[in-house]
Amino acid sequence: MKHIESFFEHFLFTSRWLLAPIYLALVIALGVLLVKAAKVLWILTTGALTASEDDIIIGVLSLVDISLIMNLLIIIIFSGYETFVSKMEDLHGHADRPDWMGHIGFSDLKLKLIGSIVAISGIDLLKSFMALGTSYAPTTEEMAWMVGIHLTFVLSGVLYALTDRLSHSVKSGNHPR
Repeated sequence: MKHIESFFEHFLFTSRWLLAPIYLALVIALGVLLVKAAKVLWILTTGALTASEDDIIIGVLSLVDISLIMNLLIIIIFSGYETFVSKMEDLHGHADRPDWMGHIGFSDLKLKLIGSIVAISGIDLLKSFMALGTSYAPTTEEMAWMVGIHLTFVLSGVLYALTDRLSHSVKSGNHPR
């Protein structure tokens, strides 16, 4: 019976490698986002002389939005892989290894995720406000939904951060003030 238990536990432990293709798919998604950023940059630069100031700002905000999403993907890929699949031992001495690699736990990852979602949502909301008065402006109902969803993300982030802080305080024996 112990032999079956040991085999089963090894099987479960090895199953973590099923996540590896997902991280590879996210790396490919980085490439797709790079192509999208190049398209936005091309439109921005080729239309710079004829575009309105609002169009330029919306284009730049689109690039910032793509950058935030790509940064988020890097954090998810690296910390998720190291947390759930395997440590990147060979890269510990690499000069370009980010300081945060290997130090972001699951709780930190969730906080970074919600923070990034709030930032991305805020930028999309700002782009929509900038588009008001143009032919591609969202309707009032769409804007209301966007604001409501953004506020939901903000409230969720604040509540999650508060819950996380309270959880850490209880575990360490300190009580929040």
